[in-house]
Amino acid sequence: MTATEWSYLIFGIVLILAVIIDLGVINKKSHSVSAKEALFQTLFWVGLAIGFFIFVWFEDGQTIALEYLSAYLMEWGLSIDNIFVFILIFSYFSIPERHANRVLLLGILLAIILRIIFITIGIALIHKFYWILYIFGAFLVYTGFKMFVAKSDSEFDPKQNMVYKFLQRILPLSNDNSSGKFTMRINGKKHYTMLFVVMIMLAATDIVFALDSIPAVFSITQNEMVIYTSNIFAVLGLRSLFFLLRSAVEKFKYLKEGIAIILIFIGLKMLISYFGVHLHIVISLAVIVLCLGGSVLFSIYKNNQNLKKLKEE
Repeated sequence: MTATEWSYLIFGIVLILAVIIDLGVINKKSHSVSAKEALFQTLFWVGLAIGFFIFVWFEDGQTIALEYLSAYLMEWGLSIDNIFVFILIFSYFSIPERHANRVLLLGILLAIILRIIFITIGIALIHKFYWILYIFGAFLVYTGFKMFVAKSDSEFDPKQNMVYKFLQRILPLSNDNSSGKFTMRINGKKHYTMLFVVMIMLAATDIVFALDSIPAVFSITQNEMVIYTSNIFAVLGLRSLFFLLRSAVEKFKYLKEGIAIILIFIGLKMLISYFGVHLHIVISLAVIVLCLGGSVLFSIYKNNQNLKKLKEE
């Protein structure tokens, strides 16, 4: 077996075991997830991703390992922006705490399947039409600029969401959100509950965000193994991050700007490659780390400043 085939095999084994542990042991029953439990689960998924990075370093070499780490960190940062919308969706549909964990888990697993399909299509397109990378680059620059100047995600209205409206038109929906079921019979007719609606909306929302993240990862690497694994590891950690960050959304209000700068940088990196200018992967990794870390630290600093002003008043 080649080094890449070994990497796929190890990734597949780790992924299957992790999902079995997550579904069959940690989250077998519906229950509320505490901040402490969410922290341990987040460390679990991040630890797996870092462990795979170490494996790739020894198995596939330094360059591919750094590409994987850069792609993972970028996807991880973009997924945090995803979570802010997830929180609004759960709040709007008043999903009980004890059911949120299972709905998130199933929604994310569905999102992974859809991402794999989108990535496969993207790889096929790039192999056939390499110039599409430059379109991706321009799109990322535009998206990053738009994100930088945009207002908060609090303007997101789940009721006006296209997916929600579509489900309302094609399916009989029930307002039930507390039974823990995805379907129920009313007067002998099958209806779909709000848990089912939210699960579909989570997967659809992730696909919207993937329109940014998947082109961005292509600018870091064209290595298929890196693209698939970095995306899947980042998305798998979404659920635990949701429970960890749900009470701290406002504490990271400048994270969006950091992500926007990353998208602009990645887009420009793709565009300048047309002129034969190729930045080393270490530069990309440094920009991603600085933007994510800097935006988080700046958010914390501004929060502390605001608290001091409130105390002085």
